[in-house]
Amino acid sequence: MAEPLTLFHISDIHFGLENNRALDWVKAEVAARKPDAVAITGDITMRARTREFAAATKWIRSLEAPVTLEVGNHDLPYFNLIERFFKPYAKFYGVEKMVERELTLPGLAIVPLRTTARAQPRLNWSKGWITGASLARCLAAIDALPEGTRAIVTAHHPLREVGTKGTALTRNGARALAELARRPVAAVLSGHVHDAFDLVEETANGPVRMIGAGTLSQRIRSTPPSFNEIAWDGESLTVEVRNLAELPTPDMQIDDVPENALPPREPGDPVAPANQVPRVDPPVH
Repeated sequence: MAEPLTLFHISDIHFGLENNRALDWVKAEVAARKPDAVAITGDITMRARTREFAAATKWIRSLEAPVTLEVGNHDLPYFNLIERFFKPYAKFYGVEKMVERELTLPGLAIVPLRTTARAQPRLNWSKGWITGASLARCLAAIDALPEGTRAIVTAHHPLREVGTKGTALTRNGARALAELARRPVAAVLSGHVHDAFDLVEETANGPVRMIGAGTLSQRIRSTPPSFNEIAWDGESLTVEVRNLAELPTPDMQIDDVPENALPPREPGDPVAPANQVPRVDPPVH
């Protein structure tokens, strides 16, 4: 059996509306637990402002572990449409270049799958969209892995298509899952919905495990700030949802992926039961 590995899965930090207590706690946990890697699945900023990326860079570089990043919809320019259309990933790539370190994970590889787009033929651009080129890059990277190596795919949006094509959470998510099911994929890690989950999605080619992380921002939904501590023993993944309220993992994981990310709770609002699937509200832009 391979040497056990530990991965911290973090998402939706939203610098600009970050939870500093949660960030200090996670930084201390990284220093104490010394995970083999930290995977951040997008939305490191709130509005992709320069100062937000700078704050994200400073915090991520302070973590005492190798880090890998994936871009989220909030990391694309929000107010500057010229920048969004012509240089949508410039600031994110700048952060990625500064913070990412080489990962050494025997028998395991982290492979990104981009689910963001600079524009979409629907009003809600916060939802996911997997282009043919993005999926092809991900599949090619998995197919090039050494024999016996399992892949953990990192994406921002859950690869779930809900409702009609116009309201699907992630367009082409079903196709991506079906292709990933053909390959040695241990799980797909994502964020976006701000609550943790651990689900198995059935496809025509077999099952795919989808693991979602909560948020480290003030924009909590039905659960308190959290991250996933994932253990890999060479054959399977075990997930513990670490959280500030010290709730057990089953109480932190929602039962299904909601169609939309919900609006942020206001300070003082009660926290709904963690295993209650949040309602679907109007789109958040």
